[in-house]
Amino acid sequence: MKLNGIMSNTPVNKAEADEMGDAHVGTSLDTPLREDAFALDNELKIELIEKHFREIMNIMGLDLTDDSLKGTPHRVAKMYVEEIFSGLDPANKPKIALFENKYKYNQMLVERDITLYSNCEHHFVPIVGKAHVAYISSGHVIGLSKINRIVEYYAKRPQVQERLTKQISAELKRVLQTDDVAVVIDAHHMCVSMRGVEDHSSSTITADYSGKFLDEATRNEFLKYLELSGK
Repeated sequence: MKLNGIMSNTPVNKAEADEMGDAHVGTSLDTPLREDAFALDNELKIELIEKHFREIMNIMGLDLTDDSLKGTPHRVAKMYVEEIFSGLDPANKPKIALFENKYKYNQMLVERDITLYSNCEHHFVPIVGKAHVAYISSGHVIGLSKINRIVEYYAKRPQVQERLTKQISAELKRVLQTDDVAVVIDAHHMCVSMRGVEDHSSSTITADYSGKFLDEATRNEFLKYLELSGK
């Protein structure tokens, strides 16, 4: 059933939904988006999210006449669209300039400890951690800050960590025109620490290696650099 022509109301098996959420399982490599995901402009998206979040707060019994709360629906809606989920919009994809590797630097380049903020797509609570990225130039390089921008773009959407890791890797391979890319993410999931098992100390590590990083010696060299960061 459609609501205002834009929202579907697909029946959900609640037991299966809880099981999938607690297992933190992803269903696809691509972020699940409808074909008409960008039919609405950001201004209308903010307006609609504000309306629905106001109703959520009402259902919870919060007093929306209170000075502290009355602006919250708008703040949340704006934050969703323009900030923490802005990576859903292809218009926000970072523009990457590719440069010739004039220094002929042919060893791996490692960008470690990239701060990462994302949100679990099962509970919409934060994922906080670090990304570590390496590549070996095939004749081209990109600005160091662009690696951070790529991580940020794919993190700013509802995510599962495995997908995030592979999306970052795939984009780096595409941009750099090389398969010699490694990505490791070490992150804490608030859906594990704030609810459910309420484990406050564990973290999740995911990795994607390709090209020369499938070679054990090359991969171990990369991991050795990560040890230098005190992890």
